Amino acid sequence: MPIVVRIDVELAKRKLSVGEFAERVGLTPANVAVLKNGRAKAVRFSTLDAMCRVLECQPGDLLEWVPDEEGDRSST
Repeated sequence: MPIVVRIDVELAKRKLSVGEFAERVGLTPANVAVLKNGRAKAVRFSTLDAMCRVLECQPGDLLEWVPDEEGDRSST
């Protein structure tokens, strides 16, 4: 998938544990792990808003689009 999740980078910058982050955002640590590992199929805007508020960052700091290896730019 060409969306790279960079939650781990932002957590490391702030020396924030997954457990503390999950509690502040209102998610379970397991759900944070799903997001962090790029296994989530979707993210609610309310969740993205909460993550950005806790980390004091922009959505683009957490999510990045990169072209896939084949260079496929087809729309879905």
